[in-house]
Parts: sequence; C-alpha cells; structure tokens
Amino acid sequence: MISGSHDVQTSADVSNINSQFELPNPHGRAGGACTAALLQVLYDANDRGDIDMSWVDALREMREILLEKGFDQIPQLTSSRMIHVTDPFGITPPSFDPSCNKQRAVLIGINYKGQKGQLSGCHNDVHNVAQYLQEVQGFRNENITILMDDGMHKPPTKSAILSAFKRLVKQTKEGDVVFCHYSGHGGRLLDDNGDEDDGYDETLIPLDFKKSGQIRDDDLLKILIHPMPANVTMTCLMDCCHSGTVLDLPYRFVGDGDHVEMEMNDRVNFTDALWTGVSVAAGVVAGNAIADAVAPEMMILGGGPNAIHEYSDTGCCAVS
Repeated sequence: MISGSHDVQTSADVSNINSQFELPNPHGRAGGACTAALLQVLYDANDRGDIDMSWVDALREMREILLEKGFDQIPQLTSSRMIHVTDPFGITPPSFDPSCNKQRAVLIGINYKGQKGQLSGCHNDVHNVAQYLQEVQGFRNENITILMDDGMHKPPTKSAILSAFKRLVKQTKEGDVVFCHYSGHGGRLLDDNGDEDDGYDETLIPLDFKKSGQIRDDDLLKILIHPMPANVTMTCLMDCCHSGTVLDLPYRFVGDGDHVEMEMNDRVNFTDALWTGVSVAAGVVAGNAIADAVAPEMMILGGGPNAIHEYSDTGCCAVS
C-alpha cells in the first residue's frame, strides 16, 4: 500500500493540480496531493522509458515533489512481505499474462458535498487514476469499479464500499492484478479490540458515516486483505488522513530520505487472530533486509496475495 502520510498525519487537497503538478490532461482543478504526486512520478518514468525505477526512487521522488509544492506529507510503502525496495516499481508484474488473467480496480472518491469538511478534488483523483491505469497500465474499463458521490456513479456508502471489496476478492484469481484507490477523508477511532499499540484504529470515512459509521482497518484486513487469493499482485493507493497503517500490513518503508530498506512495522499487532499461523519470525536483523529468509507463509499472509503494496498521504481537515 502506498500512503501519503503516517497514522498521525493529515492529507492535503490541492486547489489547482493543473498548475502545481505535471499531469497529462488532468480532470478538473482540485485533487489530492498524494495522488497527483504519485501520478506525476509514474508518468515521468513512463515518458522517459524508465522501467527500472525502484520503489525507493518512486517514494523519494514523491517526497521531493510534495516538498517543492509546499506539502509536508511523508509517503510510505507498506507490504504483506519483505521486498527489496531497490527492485523495480511495478503495478503490473512482468509475469502477468493477459490471455488468462485480468487486471481489476476499485476506485473510490468522496467529496462529501453539503457536509462539514467538504472536499473538492476526490472525484478528479479517481478520473486521473482511471486514465493512468487504462492508458499506461492497460486496464480495461469494464474491469474498473468506480464509487463516487457525483450523482452518476454508485455512491460510496459504507455498504457499497465493503460490497465492492468483497466482490473484488470473489472475482480475483491467482495471477490477476488488482489496484485499489481511495480518495476522501480518513480518521481514527478508539481501538475496540485491543489490537492497536497506539490505542486507535485507522479508518476510511464513507459518505454515510454519520448513519453507518466508519470503516476500520480491522474491517479492511478481514474483508479485502486476508481472503484475497494467493499469487495476486495488489497495489493500494490511500490518499487520506491517518492512512499509514490503514491496511495493517507488516512491513514498511518510509520515503523520508533516511530509510534505505523495509523494516518490520512495529504498529502491526501479530497476536491478532488473523495472523495466527503466519510466520513472522523473519524481520530485519542488524539493519539488513532478509527477504530471502522469510517463511513461505509470510509471503502469502495466510492465503492472501503475495504482493500487496500500500501507499498513503495526510493533511486534510477533520470530519465530525
């Protein structure tokens, strides 16, 4: 998962991505800083034919772009397995075979029109991500599910979001590629089951949160991460506040310029029942990543994808 912020950070809404970020034919003016920065990095790499851009290169470039534009978010990558961050960045791996596998995406954008904390760029984020996935990554329109509160798509209520994730898991098979994007508000709630060291669950805030409540990181782990078939490559881009560990993944790389490899995410509680039977003995020893020593169970996380990447962002206003 790629995230634009730590759990305690907030995300940022950009008033004019046309002037602040270099995206080809962006939709609208406003947008999320994390989404815009990542897309700029990916488009630039594609334009120069850079197929060897690494994960660390991508996150550090994101950080540089954000700093240049006046944003203090620190992008980070979390993953279901220890990966070499110097390996090439990839949404669709070279092993993907379109003749027998599919690329699927769930894209969610919530502007909360008429509510306190209304945003302006989340719909544009979804359109811009969809454009990149189709034009550069080769995703087919019929395999992209979009939830937005724009009056034209299915509204991103709590039940609709969870149903979309459940359907995605059900449709996906070994060898498929999955991309999930969320642009909207994120939050924190007091931990309700004792599995968070800091006492808080990170959350996604659906359109109808006042009536139906928020979506906890525990819900996402149970519904989206844990049941995903093995050997699926899933990338998630979370452009919202407090998104650093919203998927509760065990390994983390912070794109702050100081970190050079992934490390065990000490915010993930491996005593949770969902991790029972998963070997987590492997980690980082003496500062050296030991990906080759990770037990097979850890690579798959109890039957889940063997390559879930999570990215995130922070800086938006609070919703009440």
